[in-house]
Amino acid sequence: MTVPSVPQQRSVPGQEPAAATGWTPTRALGRAVLLTGLLLVAAVVLGRIDLIVLAAPFALGTAYALRRRPVALPQVWVEADDGHLVEGGELTGAVTVGNPDVVAYELVVLRTRVSPWLRIERVGFAGAGAAGGGSVADRPFVTSVPTASAIDLELSGSALRWGRHPVGPAGARVATAGGLLVSRAVITDPVRVRVYPKTEPFEAVEAMPRAAGLVGAHHSRRPGEGGELAGVRVFAPGDRLRRIDWRVSLRARQLHVAATLSDRDAEVVVLLDVLAEAGRSGGVSGAASVLDTTVRASAAIAEHYLHRGDRVSLLEYGPAARRLRPGAGRRQYLTVLEWLLDVRVEASPHEPYDQVFGPQLLSADALVVVLTPLLDERSAQMLARLARSGRFVVAVDTLPADLAPPKDRGWAEVAYRLWRLDRDTMIAQLREHGVPVVRWAGAGSLDQVLRDVARLATAPRVGGR
Repeated sequence: MTVPSVPQQRSVPGQEPAAATGWTPTRALGRAVLLTGLLLVAAVVLGRIDLIVLAAPFALGTAYALRRRPVALPQVWVEADDGHLVEGGELTGAVTVGNPDVVAYELVVLRTRVSPWLRIERVGFAGAGAAGGGSVADRPFVTSVPTASAIDLELSGSALRWGRHPVGPAGARVATAGGLLVSRAVITDPVRVRVYPKTEPFEAVEAMPRAAGLVGAHHSRRPGEGGELAGVRVFAPGDRLRRIDWRVSLRARQLHVAATLSDRDAEVVVLLDVLAEAGRSGGVSGAASVLDTTVRASAAIAEHYLHRGDRVSLLEYGPAARRLRPGAGRRQYLTVLEWLLDVRVEASPHEPYDQVFGPQLLSADALVVVLTPLLDERSAQMLARLARSGRFVVAVDTLPADLAPPKDRGWAEVAYRLWRLDRDTMIAQLREHGVPVVRWAGAGSLDQVLRDVARLATAPRVGGR
């Protein structure tokens, strides 16, 4: 194949530019020159012609091999599939080494690094077969490259976990001139493969606590223009003629209209607690850590409500103070997935930002879904403050249910049991403050909680004197 234009290569630190020290002699060349010189000196000193004849093949072979010296260094670049790759999906990529020189590369040693969350199962040069079994991308591969051509090292496997995972850096060293000259290592920068979180099945059939907009898929409890029938009543001034129920009107001999409930959209704020991490991630088919559950649950909740026409925004409760503005539609869903790829746990001894409680970020009618492991006392205080501010809050417990206690001897197990009791007490206190806490369990996780919150939203409130 023809060598395409490639990104700029970077050299190994501590070495000079390629034009000066791009190619170096090997030990084979040194041995050939040393042996030829020794034989010629011995022939002159001892006056033996047969030693000259013995040295001739070494001199002629070395001169013939060096008749055409390489000038350009090899070119290396990495390519990866930039499609919509989800956890567990198939990954394809390639590491390409090109030869822009007029001298063929007789031996090319190519090696690349791959993120441990990308399981490369098949590696092979194009048209030369493939090797299978396990992750085999971290071993060196050897090939030859003709002049003005390139060879692809094809990679195929699967993505084990969400995130931005590097493929590379990749490096290559070339030997030519019969193995007498070798190039310096040429290393190219890695490329990042975007792996989106796998959306867990989630359905919430309960009504929203309070709708904010005038259009949407949620049926409010207020009369208005919508698709949910509320009953039949007597015609009044201002009613539309298309709402007249003629069967009831003819039977009662008085005009009656069908009353409906208005359809409203809602704003959902997903608040991610990134102050602490627990558990060990095992990828898409293994155990889930707190961060895994948080990211996957956020994607599922956002997908559900955006599909229903609601507006969704995301916030981080942590020192980074990242925020995604509210939006609706498929574009917002893709933006949510991109935003979730950069979620990281950031512990901080300082109090996280207080702007999360401001009206400019959280409207009074928004449903706030807080994904938290409740490992930090500040997280419980944040939930209590949201509840006291009058907002509708649902806390989703993201701590792994199968979190194993420490196996150390001594007081470790007792301390773990005490911590569990203290955490249960914290959850009970939150529920007393009106904050429902539910463990994430996929489909139907929030139905009962949303039912209770909706009941509280419609209950009459006692006004102050």
